[in-house]
Amino acid sequence: MDTLAELRAGRLAGATRLDLSCGLTEFPREIFDLADSLETLNLSGNALDALPADLGRLHRLRVLFCSDNRFTQLPESVGQCQALEMVGFKANRIRTVPAATLQLRSLRWLILTDNQIETMPELPGQCTAMQKLMLAGNQLRALPESLAACGRLELLRISANRFEALPPWLLSLPRLSWLAGAGNPFDMQAEEAAIAAQSVPHVDWRDLALGQKLGEGASGVIHEAALGPASQPVAVKLFKGAVTSDGWPHSEMAASIAAGAHPTLIAAQSRIDGHPDGTQGLVMALVDPSFRTLAGPPSLASCTRDVYPADAQWTSAVALRIARDIASAMQHLHARGILHGDLYAHNILWNAQGGGLLGDFGAAWMTGALGPVQAGALQRLEMRAFGCLLEELLERCGDAPPQAMAALKDRCMQADVSARPSFAEALALLQGELSQ
Repeated sequence: MDTLAELRAGRLAGATRLDLSCGLTEFPREIFDLADSLETLNLSGNALDALPADLGRLHRLRVLFCSDNRFTQLPESVGQCQALEMVGFKANRIRTVPAATLQLRSLRWLILTDNQIETMPELPGQCTAMQKLMLAGNQLRALPESLAACGRLELLRISANRFEALPPWLLSLPRLSWLAGAGNPFDMQAEEAAIAAQSVPHVDWRDLALGQKLGEGASGVIHEAALGPASQPVAVKLFKGAVTSDGWPHSEMAASIAAGAHPTLIAAQSRIDGHPDGTQGLVMALVDPSFRTLAGPPSLASCTRDVYPADAQWTSAVALRIARDIASAMQHLHARGILHGDLYAHNILWNAQGGGLLGDFGAAWMTGALGPVQAGALQRLEMRAFGCLLEELLERCGDAPPQAMAALKDRCMQADVSARPSFAEALALLQGELSQ
């Protein structure tokens, strides 16, 4: 983290990135001294409510973070920075988004999660580079019709808003792959019905002995734990409670419970009662430590695609087993009326002998209140996410990749959503390929 004193003393000259979190109430004008080099500006975690009208002087700025501040309006001057690719104003008090703010040809990734936005403006005709739009935790009832022209949009988060229905054009966007919509009025009844239909046992907090932390995500922290007198090894996820980039934690809990048991799915075994702080939590199976995460989450550069280790490689047989196991997990979820919403390699655990396990229901949601045509279209949106996974697996095969798997990838990623296969069809094909 940089300091204001360093900036004012000129010791950051030529910096391409600046991180300032020091209780700022005004934008430091000294930042403009870096105009010819600065590409990433992170002002998150301050007390700012405005940006200067001449922000466009930062002509090389590609990434702007202003989360956890006090903005009530997305500053219009953001629209002057024509090189911007990523803009993040999460967890402010934003009610208004002026159309002038979005006059950016290069904008790929916009984060407005956890604000108070009731209406999004129509996007200008040149705003066609958008790949990732994160609007969870607002008060939206509709999306701008002009978003239908954003043919490159791949990830959309509209969870925890006030949508009574999904826009029909949303289901035909040719590249949309990761869609989260839980916690809206059209979804709430389905959440409640799903929990009622598939209940899980309850575990008293006092029967759990927490061990080391295994991981942490936007919605909660996962610990190793011992359950009951027999000290059964389990994993425990304790939820943070606040809205995340994917939606509400209670929606994740609902989907985890509704998913039920499946051999290639990391789902809930029981709910936790009696936490001293009222924290909600789930008990899950403890995955064998030989399993490891398939990839890291997307970077600023990759935007929507996961980042793999440089040495990631496997045989075509391993790639087939991972693909089959994930297709099996997804077929199970779709049969239960659940959309995963975040089918990514960074949510998959794997090992060379055992194949793959799918986890993380943070973006999952229910289709129970939707008609069969709409539910089917949403399921085929997720087929494109599976196609991306197949592409990444195939690219890292150390031997000749399976032709049938490559052909399936192409079918999953075709622009015509209605022509994509189902997970049942994909599973049958992959199982047949493995049996040869």
